[in-house]
Amino acid sequence: MTEYEAVIGLETHIQLNTTTKIFCSCKADSWFDPPNSNICPVCSGLPGVLPVLNRAVVEKAVLLAAAMHAEIQTESCFDRKNYFYPDLPKGYQISQYDKPLARGGYLDLPLSDGSCRRVRIHKLHVEEDAGKTKNERGRRLIDFNRCGVPLVEMVTAPDLRSADEAAQYLIRLRQLLRWLGVSEADMEKAHLRCDANVSIRPKGADYLNPKTEIKNVNSIDAVRDAIAKEIERQIREVEAGRRIEAWTLEWDEDSGKLRKMRSKETEADYRYFREPDLLTLHIDDAWKNGILKNLPELPLERRQRFMEQYGLPEYDADLLTGERSLSEYFESAVKAYGGDPKRVSNWMMNDVMRMLNESSRTAAQLQLTPEHLAEILKLLDSGTINTSTAKGLLEKVDASGKAPATIVAEEGLAKVSDDSAIRRVCEEVLTENPKEVQSYKGGKVTLIGWFVGQVMRKMGGKADPSLARQILEELLR
Repeated sequence: MTEYEAVIGLETHIQLNTTTKIFCSCKADSWFDPPNSNICPVCSGLPGVLPVLNRAVVEKAVLLAAAMHAEIQTESCFDRKNYFYPDLPKGYQISQYDKPLARGGYLDLPLSDGSCRRVRIHKLHVEEDAGKTKNERGRRLIDFNRCGVPLVEMVTAPDLRSADEAAQYLIRLRQLLRWLGVSEADMEKAHLRCDANVSIRPKGADYLNPKTEIKNVNSIDAVRDAIAKEIERQIREVEAGRRIEAWTLEWDEDSGKLRKMRSKETEADYRYFREPDLLTLHIDDAWKNGILKNLPELPLERRQRFMEQYGLPEYDADLLTGERSLSEYFESAVKAYGGDPKRVSNWMMNDVMRMLNESSRTAAQLQLTPEHLAEILKLLDSGTINTSTAKGLLEKVDASGKAPATIVAEEGLAKVSDDSAIRRVCEEVLTENPKEVQSYKGGKVTLIGWFVGQVMRKMGGKADPSLARQILEELLR
């Protein structure tokens, strides 16, 4: 029986987070605005207007190209991509074709088996977005707000081999875009869009079969599901002796099904020609070098450094470099603590990240600073507070912005290590719970933890738990 493998390439469109559109001064982000409220004669395609290139678009695209290890071109040109669709008011899209902003490049993709998949890109170019159509009660409605929104398009080589790898590529790309600060990369808001080209072949073969293109996928899970179903469909077709047709397919998320939209276009269908209203874009070394001064250490490089410099396990390093401000928070906390990086990592992954997830914030938005976290750990190490108090202190510091030591002093949170005070409360707990005392003496020794908990509750969590346990065991003998 023939074993098949998938051959997958992705076309990604990335909305750059500039303030204004690519060729006019209209606001770029219209997600919360009424339809057709952020348009002008330029982006709505009225005759007689001229586009003016937004410098910030080029700078953000160059930064992304460098992070993708692409070769930034000294000269690039804009072209008209001609097609007729209701949400394209000019009848063409200003894009780049044979002279793009950057060529080549790659994104390395760590896989679950410890290997790494290098996903190459053919080119990276900038272009304007089209509008948006919506079918409502039998009518087609058009919103031109997105017309002229700046996009970067990247087309990968057919280097991906499964639906899961395609999803992982998008996860890593989204991480990189947010890390660089060039895009919000929110697929649900169409900041990051993906079309998938899918084909199959006998495993190990060195040729490509006809491919289909999947459109209209607006989440990473949907990309994974749509590709997986298309791979299954193509295998069924081939095994039944039928030929794969080069279709463009639409993903219906509500039904979880693919349906044919049309036969796939070729580049000739778009009749590209040079955009006469825009000059050749020249990026000299001085401009490029000025942009690249803002290129930070990249996520996978920082992940590797965290493992080597701080001795973190791969799991910790991966989580702590999932978002740039989180990784910077960790390094600042380690420096302020001056102690075990793994201890800082544990507190961040178990407690700080829980706070972030519950409040939908980034580490940079916390009032609990890295220095505050380090101070809490030092208070814990010195025996001034116990673990329960330390965990509660995280929330109190974040809510108030006060220094941990100040809150401990104001609220009397310091750990009670006075033998007589703890002994008195231990005696009260045993007197109030005779049945549990009898069960403990009857052999249910695990109740000691429950007794310690009762003492901690009575003392507002401030008792030294190890001393409380020691006294309880003495009294119960």
